[in-house]
Amino acid sequence: MKKRIKIIIAAAVAFFIVIILFFTFDDKGEYVPYTKFVSEVENGKISEVVISGETVNFYLENEDQLYYTDNPDYDMFKAELMLKGIQVTNEDAAEETAAYITDILFNLLFIGIVAFALYKVLSSGKKNFEIVKHTNVTFADIAGMKKEKQDMLGVLDMMKNPDKYKQKGIRPIKGIILEGPPGNGKTLFAKALAQEAGVNFIATRGADFQSAIMSIGPAKVKALFKKAAKHKPCIIFIDEFDGIGEARNYAGAGIDKENNRMIISLLNEMDGFHSRDGIMVIAATNSYASLDKALVRPGRFDRKYTISNPDTATRKELLQLYAKGLEFSSDLPIDKMAESMKGLSCSAIATIVNEAAIEASAKGTSVIDGDCIKEAYRKTRSGI
Repeated sequence: MKKRIKIIIAAAVAFFIVIILFFTFDDKGEYVPYTKFVSEVENGKISEVVISGETVNFYLENEDQLYYTDNPDYDMFKAELMLKGIQVTNEDAAEETAAYITDILFNLLFIGIVAFALYKVLSSGKKNFEIVKHTNVTFADIAGMKKEKQDMLGVLDMMKNPDKYKQKGIRPIKGIILEGPPGNGKTLFAKALAQEAGVNFIATRGADFQSAIMSIGPAKVKALFKKAAKHKPCIIFIDEFDGIGEARNYAGAGIDKENNRMIISLLNEMDGFHSRDGIMVIAATNSYASLDKALVRPGRFDRKYTISNPDTATRKELLQLYAKGLEFSSDLPIDKMAESMKGLSCSAIATIVNEAAIEASAKGTSVIDGDCIKEAYRKTRSGI
């Protein structure tokens, strides 16, 4: 079906290109001054005249060459030519009809292109909003974040037993902001929360809502919440949240207006113009300060957690997680390695361990020693 649509579109484009070329490169013939045209008329050498707007096209007797001159455009011009026995036709009406048809065809082509672009944008947005029933990530897979995990136990119970809290007059948590440097498990934390709660999960990015076509972003926001409502209880995770929730700018530029519309759409959805029970939004950002203050206020995003680079205890826990199935030499105790990786993100630590394992394998051994770790640092440019 998609192949047939592409063929039809390609054929339509080719047809319009042919029409454009036909009307654009039509042979106008050779120009002749009007005085010479009058002389040829008086001498009876002109066989046919075609009056076309500001131009008079004509043929000489026994010639196929097309000539043209300026149209004097006076009332008796056509009659005088006909009295000389010259065949005269007027193309004004035909040209107007052709121009009218061409305008219609161009309008149809333009509408078709816009409609196709809208279809592609909206359909791609729907594909991005994939429902995940099981993320297969639990809190046990996340090192550290003990306080955050403890806080989430109450949130999990709210999502599993909403009626119990409604009876107590407690409204559910609408949104949670996770902020901090990249690579420290914000996405993993959101996935684990959905898995532990046993709810559906939709992962998106701020860039998923951006479009070259105006008003597509707000439409995608509405489509996202509509889909979540059909599959609730559900967690919506928006990574790179500053790509959609950046503070509003009223400078008047097109991109600013589109960003403002997206924020307003988000505000409407999170304020509960429609019932949003059973839907929680978790937003992750590396730049909390750039977010719109009205969007992230309590009541919309009720909680904010800062996920920083791991401390020593968390780094030790991370190394134990990442080192499963690996063998380290006796001169590389976990405590020593954890201390040496101070200031690194979770993802940087994971990359170093993996790169060290690759280096050991290249040496033909399964034991990771200090040289392997140093080489891993060098290749990942993490510093020592």
